[in-house]
Amino acid sequence: MQVQTRQGPAYGVARITLAGGEEVKVESGAMMAMSAGVTLHSKAEGGMLKSLKRAALGGESFFVSTYTAPSQGGFVDVAARLPGDIISYEVQPALPLFIQKGSWLANANGVTIDAQWGGFKNLFGSEGGFIVRAEGSGPVVFACYGALEVWDLAAGQTISLDTGHMVAYESTVSMQLRKVTGGLVQTFKSGEGLVLDFTGPGRIWSQTRNPSELLGWIKAAIGTGNSGPSGMGGALGGLLGRD
Repeated sequence: MQVQTRQGPAYGVARITLAGGEEVKVESGAMMAMSAGVTLHSKAEGGMLKSLKRAALGGESFFVSTYTAPSQGGFVDVAARLPGDIISYEVQPALPLFIQKGSWLANANGVTIDAQWGGFKNLFGSEGGFIVRAEGSGPVVFACYGALEVWDLAAGQTISLDTGHMVAYESTVSMQLRKVTGGLVQTFKSGEGLVLDFTGPGRIWSQTRNPSELLGWIKAAIGTGNSGPSGMGGALGGLLGRD
């Protein structure tokens, strides 16, 4: 399985090239295109209970699609719901990768995906307390909202991220939740309240846009009751790149 990304960072697409008979697991609805002869089979991956856990807690679909290449090989193109970048990461044995819910797109057969309780610190981010754990051996493909930024932290080096901008981090990285302001008044004034402190060694990925802020903006626009060019219709048209 080989992964090549293109059209980033705004509208990323990942082409997953498969050898003859090779399979790839793909998030339901993420397939954009596939070559002739590739077959598709969708099922509740890992059984009913595990699929319910992954869907309800991990933010992924109940069903997982398995694409199988014909004898001559083939490809599958995958894309995310939100406009943004896509990255492929090689998971190593005993070194899982933690991904924010809703960002996972695809993985090789040697990688397993499951929802895991990430601690109360995650309740305040886009993860809602749970994160997606990718472990095993092989490539995993995930996406973000906006452009991806990569931070390679040395041992003991720390960086603080707004909770809504975290995308993924390696298992060697530690994470702590911290209040960044002096109280409710300062939080209200600054618009910032909680951050995640990541300490190396290891790699983390952040996104340049915050999905929660997008949702808040849409709700505010709907609340105006306007549907003209300056209201919700025009706002969503601008978001989608239409006049």
